[in-house]
Amino acid sequence: MNLTPILEATVSSSTADIQQAEKFLEQAASQDLCQFLKLLATELADVSKSVVSRMAAGLQLKNYLTSKDPDFKLQYQQRWLSFPLDERQGIKHLVMQSLGTETTKPTAPQVIAYIASAELPSGAWPEVIATLAFNVTSTQSSESLKIASLDSIGYICEEISPKVLSGASNEILTAIVQGMRKEEPSLHVRLAATKALYNSLEFTKSNFDKETERHFIMQVVCEATQCPNEEVVIAALQNLVKIMSLYYSYMEAYMGPALFAITLEAMQSSIDGVVLQAIEFWSTVCDEEQDLAIEAMEASETGRPPSQTSFHYVRGALHFLLPILLRILAKQEEYDDEDDWVPSKAAGVCLSLMASCTEDSIVPLVIPFVKENIFNGDWRFRDAAVMALGCIMEGPDPDQLAQFISEVLLRIIELMKSDPLIQVKDSAAWTIGRICEQVPSTVLHLEVLSHLLPALIDGLKRETRVATNICWAFSSLAEAACDSALQACSTDDVETYALSSSFEQIVSTILATAERNDAVHSNLRTAAYEALMDLIKYSPKDCYIVVQKTVLHVLDSLQKVVQIDENLLQGHDKQQVSDLESLLCATLQSLLRKMTKEDVLQISDSLVQALIAMLSTSSGLVGGVQEDAILTIGALVESLGVDFLKYMPSLSNYLIAALKNYNDVQVCQAAIGLVGDLCRSLSVNLIPYCENIMQIMVDTLSNPTVHRSIKPPILSTIGDIALAIGSQFMIYCAPVLGILEQASRTQSENSSDLDMLDYLNELREGCLEGYTGIVQGLKGDKENEVSSDIQLIVPHLPWILAFIEIIGNEQEKTDSVIAGAAGLLGDLLNCFGAQLIPIITQKPAITKLLSEGRQSRNKRTKTLATWSMKTIKQLQGESPGSKAK
Repeated sequence: MNLTPILEATVSSSTADIQQAEKFLEQAASQDLCQFLKLLATELADVSKSVVSRMAAGLQLKNYLTSKDPDFKLQYQQRWLSFPLDERQGIKHLVMQSLGTETTKPTAPQVIAYIASAELPSGAWPEVIATLAFNVTSTQSSESLKIASLDSIGYICEEISPKVLSGASNEILTAIVQGMRKEEPSLHVRLAATKALYNSLEFTKSNFDKETERHFIMQVVCEATQCPNEEVVIAALQNLVKIMSLYYSYMEAYMGPALFAITLEAMQSSIDGVVLQAIEFWSTVCDEEQDLAIEAMEASETGRPPSQTSFHYVRGALHFLLPILLRILAKQEEYDDEDDWVPSKAAGVCLSLMASCTEDSIVPLVIPFVKENIFNGDWRFRDAAVMALGCIMEGPDPDQLAQFISEVLLRIIELMKSDPLIQVKDSAAWTIGRICEQVPSTVLHLEVLSHLLPALIDGLKRETRVATNICWAFSSLAEAACDSALQACSTDDVETYALSSSFEQIVSTILATAERNDAVHSNLRTAAYEALMDLIKYSPKDCYIVVQKTVLHVLDSLQKVVQIDENLLQGHDKQQVSDLESLLCATLQSLLRKMTKEDVLQISDSLVQALIAMLSTSSGLVGGVQEDAILTIGALVESLGVDFLKYMPSLSNYLIAALKNYNDVQVCQAAIGLVGDLCRSLSVNLIPYCENIMQIMVDTLSNPTVHRSIKPPILSTIGDIALAIGSQFMIYCAPVLGILEQASRTQSENSSDLDMLDYLNELREGCLEGYTGIVQGLKGDKENEVSSDIQLIVPHLPWILAFIEIIGNEQEKTDSVIAGAAGLLGDLLNCFGAQLIPIITQKPAITKLLSEGRQSRNKRTKTLATWSMKTIKQLQGESPGSKAK
């Protein structure tokens, strides 16, 4: 089979030729994939073939070896390992033979990495690293072979878990350092090696733990930052950023002698890429030191020493770094693209992080710059002054900032209104939003609001980027005004607040802003609706009439949108309609939570009709339209309570369809949440619908193909159902208790897998809530009497108590899990009384669990743990079985 013309046709200018070539290749792959891959590898290795056909062969190989979808990727890896060993060896030999022979956009390094990611975890192909390392270190290797081998090492390090490669770290580092050293004559090799080091840093911990090896690595990286090639310098600085993030505790020996000077010089470079990495270095230092400050605080509260201490590099370097950052802040582009990441934007982010990290120390260093430049005739310095003030809002004590803000606030409002440059208007609007959020005391005065509110309302009609920042400002202002009013009154229900007199005008202008023809730009529509939601959420009683008008307006907008024929829409238009439906639904949820039940009943029929229309037609739209409709139904259920029952006949089929739709995780999760809302609102009135719901939930829990994130909320919701229908749940007890036991036995095989640990905590929380709901539901609702139905729990008691014991022994458990376990234990004690005491006293892990709970800072956890502990003490004097029913 001559693949060359077919592979060349895959990049033809003719669509028909491309389709024909792709069809042929798919057929060849389906007949004998292993032989097809061998043919592709042969094509890739044949230097006499055209550049196009070799590149296409490499791309085809990649596509059959890996996928962006993790599930497909695993399937492809398993498929590769199922091929005969000798066939795999032949393909690997051909691909390795291709290294260094491709002249443009080499594909062999990636193909090698994808094969290695399949084989190395299972112990196959152990020689690949040694072979690649030899290619780099050998004096006989060509420049192109060294580069391709280093690229392969880099891709392998990127693809494979650090654990798999930790044993080969010495070989890998030897090759990389050999390629990076300043004596290497080829800058291309140095660049490839520097990039490869970046991908290898996570599994070289053992090398960083050894002082001599660490010194050598740091020396080579620091030398690379002085390379005459700017690409090598940028790559070396990227390594320093990652090293600081991974190995902060080891950096004291290098900060003073090298890193401080290197990054300070790099920040003053004329090359943007160099400046960006130097700023990123200090941003990373800020992140690390903030995390260490939080850890130190938590350690102090629990009376233990922190595992790692901060060297306070940022505080020490502040006087040197700030002048440079402020100068970079004033190097904006006049015609900047909002999405471009440039040094001036990076400087602003770094300044914000430094403010959070150093708190009050930064204020006296930034304020002189603001004072000096806020009236500057050069717009860049004027803009930098406004930005600098906005950047230091979070971190310092608000009282430290308040007086100065009061001095310049009117000037900033004036800049937002009338500065000739859009960049300055935009920055002023953003800074005002930051002031409203962080130092609201400076704006909540009648004198200031009389200037500020008209400027903000007028600004909503300006350029989209300016209007977007004003929307964020209104969000913060609404919350701040509400908080201020709450502090001044004795109840949780605010009668009036500082925005009341302008509330209707603000809301109507924001609605008009959301409906602007250009609202799709600068995220304006989203910002406007989110501001509207916050205004509604924090509105006082005297603004309720505006809430009533707003819900009618938003409902009317939704009704118009759902009437649009989706068949007439193109892809981009579909996305816009979907996004608008989502925003309208979210806004309605906010409105429903603010309205009285009587008023909700006035619009509920129309709203349900609109939501049914969404659920009926959303299959063709982009995005989570079904999810948004279901969440809005949930808000309606909360508002109406048992009065929602009249809508169940028309909505139940959509609920069932959404529960079955486990392939769309968000939709399924929203439906599960809605079942919980229905349980709390309808109680026993839900019984006619329970059989279908329970059957789907039990089937979903038993289905191994269902995404794991769906299962914990199902377990929790089953508890809600049990609590809602009480003794009627008996018919479901046997299968459900079996599933709960199976789910609660799940363990993590890898204690370092943080995702798995998070999931395990979610699963346990779901199990605990499921058990709790069943116990409380079967117990009955009579205060001093336990129903005989509780006997259904008795055969499962040994495991439930063992499950609580397992949780007590776990090191990594959340407050929610502790609270769930303590609450379940208390319920069991209330049902079965003193007969449980001998069992519990034999399980010290349970006592330890309750002690942890009592020391928790979480109020709910502390309350439940204290209650359970008190119940145990009260029962310890009673004879076993005295409360058993």
